[in-house]
This record gives sequence, structure tokens and C-alpha cells, in this order.
Amino acid sequence: MLMLVTGVLLFAGVHFIPSLTPNIKADAVNRIGVDGYKGLFSLLLLGSFALMISGWRTALAVTLYAPPAGAHKFAIALVVIAFYLMTASALRSRIRSVVRHPQLTGVTLWGIGHLLLNGDSRSVVLFGGLAIWATLEMIAISRREGVWIKGSPPGWGVEITALLVTAVSVGIVVLIHPWLSGVPVWW
Repeated sequence: MLMLVTGVLLFAGVHFIPSLTPNIKADAVNRIGVDGYKGLFSLLLLGSFALMISGWRTALAVTLYAPPAGAHKFAIALVVIAFYLMTASALRSRIRSVVRHPQLTGVTLWGIGHLLLNGDSRSVVLFGGLAIWATLEMIAISRREGVWIKGSPPGWGVEITALLVTAVSVGIVVLIHPWLSGVPVWW
């Protein structure tokens, strides 16, 4: 479990540096350059993913609560919406004029959906930890950026692309989920 907790904390910590401690980021950029900072950031994130995946696989899953009866379809819908929000964020779709932080909102919904499906200790650490991180990150970024200035929405072609990419992404994750987590996705 320690490996899983370390992975979640490393992931959150690396992401909190730009939003909570911009001076640390600026100092790092001054010392190692923009590319060096991006490289270090990426390496630390890859390390956090390795720790989370390995930690998940090796952690003893102790049941903490029974998932709510009948919440399965709702939870799956939350996860699919989360994928759409993350995809739409990357494509700069119209959702950005409705949701200020679509990618982080997607992570929060992804975490909540998984907590509705899983009531064990490792799920609470991974999904709860990442959902809490994403929520705190949204608050920190909103405070730093101030008033939300909405851009003009792009054409509808971007929305169709976002939906298609979401469908493909969900399909790929359903296929690799058993390998990644040891748990198959069931509808």
C-alpha cells in the first residue's frame, strides 16, 4: 500500500508545484531550462504512474464499504463522461465554455465513478486520492487565474471529433483495463 500512496502523493505533488508554488517552478526553469523542467516533470509523472500501477497490483485490498446497490450504470456513465471531458479539454471543444477545468473535472468524475464501483482500501487511496487532488487543483488554478474568461466556441466538427476520440479511448481502456489493473470492465 505504501507504494500506491507514494505514487498518488508524487503525482499530486508534481502537479501542485506550478499551481501552488510557482516560484519553485520558476527557479527550476531558471536552473535547468524549460526543456529540462518539462523532462523532469515528465520523468516524475512516469515514476508516479509506475508506483501507482505496481502499488495497485501489490496492495492488499481490504473492504472498507459495500458499493451502493444499483449504482453500477451511473458509475460507468460518470467514467464515460470523464473520458469525454478529458478528450474535449485536449481538443479545445465547446465544453470549455461550460466547464472551466474540463480535464480536472473529468479526473474528479473518474475517481467518483470508481469509488461507486469499488469499496476497498486501494480504490479509496487511488481514486479518492486523485479525485481530491483534481478538486484541490481546480481551486488552486482558479484562485491563481482569477476571473474565468470564456473563449469563443469552435465549430461543431471539434465536438464530433471529441465524441469519436472518446469512444475509441473508452474502447481501448476497456480492452487494456484487465492488464492494467487486473480487473475487467463489466457493463
